[in-house]
Amino acid sequence: MLFNIDMMLCMASKKGVGSTKNGRDSASKRLGAKLSDGQHCSAGSIIYRQRGTKVHPGVNVGIGSDDTLFSKVDGVVRYERVGKDRKRASVYPQ
Repeated sequence: MLFNIDMMLCMASKKGVGSTKNGRDSASKRLGAKLSDGQHCSAGSIIYRQRGTKVHPGVNVGIGSDDTLFSKVDGVVRYERVGKDRKRASVYPQ
């Protein structure tokens, strides 16, 4: 007994899709200066958001647990260079 079997050949219509290890990113943390030199600020205002002490606290400026610099009094923000490689943010009352 012979069976006549029609063989239908199917070719791939799409290439095999590989995986990738790229394609994700973290949300930006919005770090940096929030108030510029010469700007007026009120007590409690955030002056500089940072990781580590890129800018050190000066007169009337406090530092938070995440190294954020904030104003302790109402006044004007001043950025000063201290030595060769250090910056300091201060707030002077007006």
